[in-house]
Amino acid sequence: MTMTLGRTGRAARTAPPARWRSRKVQGWLYASPTAVIVGVLFLAPLVLVVWMSLNRWPLLGQATFNAPANYAKIADNPLFLDAVLFTLKYTAITTVLLSAVALGLALLVQERRPGIGFFRTAFFLPGAVGFAAAALLFYGMLNNDFGPVDPMLQALGITSEPVKWIGTPDMALFSTITLVLWRFAGFNMLILLTGLQAIPVEVYEAARSDGANRWQIFTRITLPLLRPTLALMLILSVTGSLLAFDQFFVFTNGGPDNSTVSMVMVIYRDAFFRFDLGGAAALSVVLLAALVGLNALMMRRLR
Repeated sequence: MTMTLGRTGRAARTAPPARWRSRKVQGWLYASPTAVIVGVLFLAPLVLVVWMSLNRWPLLGQATFNAPANYAKIADNPLFLDAVLFTLKYTAITTVLLSAVALGLALLVQERRPGIGFFRTAFFLPGAVGFAAAALLFYGMLNNDFGPVDPMLQALGITSEPVKWIGTPDMALFSTITLVLWRFAGFNMLILLTGLQAIPVEVYEAARSDGANRWQIFTRITLPLLRPTLALMLILSVTGSLLAFDQFFVFTNGGPDNSTVSMVMVIYRDAFFRFDLGGAAALSVVLLAALVGLNALMMRRLR
């Protein structure tokens, strides 16, 4: 009897590791498709870009190793410094305004009331429009030759002459930011709305019973408990702004006078207009390193 119990006990002790190994294999099998996609579509191109940045890589012909020449000549790029300053300016303005508008919309549609579903859908609908299509839409609306916005403003007496929406650097930046707010405010609202609805109702009820007003509830309960969701939204907003390309390429084409040229547009021009693929790859690596460092800093500060 003792031997039987001993063997049973040993079998029971050896069974969990076997099940654990089986579950581990199952986990690897479930994760392998995603791992293959990430490896093929992200890691392999990343390794290729780093290798290209270390070579003189013409569009046609043999690549030659020239490290670190591609990195050394980045400062000599006539558009690089202006593009960096403009991209940082655009990122700062867009992130602040987009966060404020998205948070305001999320608070507006947070509570359930009649017709609230309509407003949630209406605010989110622009997010379903492709970014290039949205840029073309705004270009058609704000065009001075055939756009409907200028005639409407003149008919209402708001302006006396057509507005140069993309004719001056300031107006081109203002129009582009308006496009981004229209396109992404609803999407960010949905992210923040998810975070707001995850806050327990009992916390608000306890605060009201203690005599807290709305501003105190917002600053001492909503914002602190919403910090993880705000961190996610800020990371997405900053990353998207630093990698801005579609809105400037389609809407302003970098004009007027290269005043709305972003860093990604500089990379695009170096690669497909100057055919300097090695220099464009070096710029891409520098931008990627800056993004990783900035996101790590943001996550550390907001954690």
